[in-house]
Amino acid sequence: MAIYGDDPDPPSSTHLLRNAIRKFRRLHKGGSPRQQIVILLGWFLLAFAALRAFQYLLSKPSQPRLVCQTPTHEHSRRIAAPKQTNKDLLLRTWETLQAIYDAHPPQPLDLALNHFNSLSEFPSLDAIKTHTKISIEDAQAARKSHVEVTKKLLKYPTQLFSGQGIVMLAGGRYTAFATTGLAMLRELGSELPVEVWVKDETEEHEGWCKELENEGMACRRLSDYMNTELLEHGYQLKICSILFSSFEQILFLDADNIPVRKPDVIFKSKSFTDTGVVMWPDYWNHTGAPLLPYIVGLSDGASEMLREDQTAESGQLVWDKKRHWKSLCLAAYYNYYGPQHYYTMISQGWAGWGDKDTFLIALRSLRQEYYMVPHKLKTLFINGTSDGVGMLQADPTKPASYVPMFLHSNMVKWSIRGFLCLGCANDTVDPVKTSALENPKSNINLHLTEHHRIFKLEDMKAMGIDPEPLIWKSFEHVACRSVWQSEGLCNRTKVHMEQTFGYQFRKSWVSSIVGGGDQICIQSA
Repeated sequence: MAIYGDDPDPPSSTHLLRNAIRKFRRLHKGGSPRQQIVILLGWFLLAFAALRAFQYLLSKPSQPRLVCQTPTHEHSRRIAAPKQTNKDLLLRTWETLQAIYDAHPPQPLDLALNHFNSLSEFPSLDAIKTHTKISIEDAQAARKSHVEVTKKLLKYPTQLFSGQGIVMLAGGRYTAFATTGLAMLRELGSELPVEVWVKDETEEHEGWCKELENEGMACRRLSDYMNTELLEHGYQLKICSILFSSFEQILFLDADNIPVRKPDVIFKSKSFTDTGVVMWPDYWNHTGAPLLPYIVGLSDGASEMLREDQTAESGQLVWDKKRHWKSLCLAAYYNYYGPQHYYTMISQGWAGWGDKDTFLIALRSLRQEYYMVPHKLKTLFINGTSDGVGMLQADPTKPASYVPMFLHSNMVKWSIRGFLCLGCANDTVDPVKTSALENPKSNINLHLTEHHRIFKLEDMKAMGIDPEPLIWKSFEHVACRSVWQSEGLCNRTKVHMEQTFGYQFRKSWVSSIVGGGDQICIQSA
């Protein structure tokens, strides 16, 4: 594990021996013949002792080394927080797009959402063909509106966006999840600037945005650029955060997405530079309505052409706005009318209702290229159970073999307060209903009370990763040194880290002098 010590290493045995010889020679320089014999004998004894010491070191098995570091992310201090883009120009851009969307709504605008009887079985072809009821007249009107929107989409605003960065959507209870993923980015050494978006000021946690500035991150409000009251569902917020972000090239991460490998390399990968978009697969194929390809211009009539296509999992998404500006604006159109029409047309109420496939459909509609990661996602399970934690998505820079990069923890939400908080249901500012530690029915309760790993170590080693100790190090920062800090929560976090992973917490005189305070130490093989 990449944890580095602040204290200098103790002098080596070679260094001590060299000093002893130097002092011995100075002491006896210029002595009598008898003394010279003693000196030679001394040299012989020293050489013999050195040989025995060397043989001992060779025979001694290697031991893990205790390595330490201060809890702060020193490299983060060098990362400049992203600057806001031209607000007036961005407002005018959105107002123009919104006017286009308002002038060309799809039909019908109240498309009924009817869920399939079973979500465990993929729908049959007959079920897909007959599930969503839409008339030919409505489909023709929706297609006409779609054609008009694609004709009027704006050219790329070259003055608005620049650089590369990460965008994360937080706010409300999702802020607690975001603290984990954001801290892991810096633990892994990511040097990308980050924008954290919330719906409006009511979803900001007091003091948190100021803390983020020290990590090369900045808070942004969607309400500064649009009337968020028009949005009916949280799924519509994602596309807006991507659209309004100051970055030209974006890695978007859901708040519950935890990187397990440094993601900065994606922007330099062939998969991204060749196409400008990187997407990751979901578990299942498309269940879209047969008239969807007709509406978005992929076919001349009802078609099952999407049935064999892989759906996308949008917990992570890489997008070059300059190369794919119009498809991003078209995806925004689908989301603008998502709850009333497009979410249902795309999934028909089976798994995945929401924004996740709007990006893919927009790219397909405009015949724009993209890279779909070829490796199937893997489900990560709770140690000792068959309960899932989340989806492990592959590193797109390594097409030849599966190497994990992202853990989209959509089943177990990683939040230190959600894990170990006691009595937080009474918190008037940021309540937690019942933490996993308080709930004996939680599928991770025993792991927390008996101090076991949540991930099975053998599974982690097989994939060449071990993110859990670093996740808990991220937890320790939130529990002990953030706006959520609490003495009880901090102590419980440290106890679990000590007993589960072998962490040690100690004072360092070097760190104390420079202001670093405590050190977090762990054995490294």
